[in-house]
Amino acid sequence: MRRLLGTLLVPTALLATATLALADTDRPRSGPEVVAHRGASADAPENTLAAADGAVVQRADAVEVDVQRTADGHLVLVHDATLARTTDVERVFPTRAQAPVGSFTLAELRRLDAGSWFSPAFAGERIPTLGEFADRLRGRADLLVELKDPARYPGVEKEVAYELDGPRPGVVVQSFDHDVMRSFAEAAPDVPAGWLFDGRPTAAQLDDAAARGVSQINPSFRSVDAALVAEVRARGMQTGVYTVDDPDDMRRIAATGVDRIITDRPAVLRTVLAG
Repeated sequence: MRRLLGTLLVPTALLATATLALADTDRPRSGPEVVAHRGASADAPENTLAAADGAVVQRADAVEVDVQRTADGHLVLVHDATLARTTDVERVFPTRAQAPVGSFTLAELRRLDAGSWFSPAFAGERIPTLGEFADRLRGRADLLVELKDPARYPGVEKEVAYELDGPRPGVVVQSFDHDVMRSFAEAAPDVPAGWLFDGRPTAAQLDDAAARGVSQINPSFRSVDAALVAEVRARGMQTGVYTVDDPDDMRRIAATGVDRIITDRPAVLRTVLAG
């Protein structure tokens, strides 16, 4: 397995000796961090380089992406279990339109158009590797990496931990699969980790997360209020919420004191936070 993440953000000639360097996580900011969900996905095809560029233009602090593994071991950015919604796989591989992402090689994924489904303006956009996406963000935004359905890819958390090979400024790894995240924490104890929740986490879950050294508790915004933010903060962790696109919801959630808000519309969130 190639050491992709340890060499994400440098020119090709320097890959052998480089370390990951994303945007400065200590830069001053008021209010919650703005995190672009799969990039600026309201305005560009999700999990693509165009979405990365859009997130930067819309002044996102960080970009959230979904990572899966190809049949030949490459880390690529795709959200769904299949490629049917976000590519032209039905045209290119008509007998495999519903095949899982992990059954395709990287070379096969390179043949797919991942932009035309969104708009003709993005025709020819390709599925990027995690390394390519992070390279696009170099020095411009941080990176929130979700291990997408890691049970489909046994050992992927250890591969990601190996690729990271220690703490990397501006990178956080998260998943809904807390067993996998416990394994990730054992493999990479110094890499910030987030636990995703469908609903409101219980006190016992928060205690477990804190004991495991989790950095971020990231539930749906519908489950979050000021009391939960205080519970999380009292345990030494931060709160992020997903996915907030309505301005009224943005205002309500920002008022709870959350540390970060994930949105498809980072420019709208910036305007709301500016008052």
